[in-house]
Amino acid sequence: MKQTLIALSLIALLPAGAALADDDDCSVPRSQWQPREAALQLAQVQGWTVREFDIDDGCYEIEGRDVDGREIEVKLDPGTLQIVEMEYEDDEDDRGARNPAPAGTAAPPQNELFGNGAPPQVQVN
Repeated sequence: MKQTLIALSLIALLPAGAALADDDDCSVPRSQWQPREAALQLAQVQGWTVREFDIDDGCYEIEGRDVDGREIEVKLDPGTLQIVEMEYEDDEDDRGARNPAPAGTAAPPQNELFGNGAPPQVQVN
């Protein structure tokens, strides 16, 4: 019974191991890679501002901003310079900085929640 459970456990874990082992996005031999300058030229043509250029999982990886100023992370196949993966980074930490009206400077909306437009009175017990 124990052997059956152990065997089933190992069989269940095999797909997870295979998925982790298949993390290499690019598998082009180094001898077939395009030069780094070609990848940077592609970024310039796309209108990207390059902040960082690395190699990750066998791919060229570019971090920077796109034409619209959004933060991006792009993985390129080093042999063909085709985009393998492109992510737009969320600026969750900067959300407060985007608020055009700091707290206390904008009038509350005119609705039944605030009544006459005055800020709510907070009472701490």
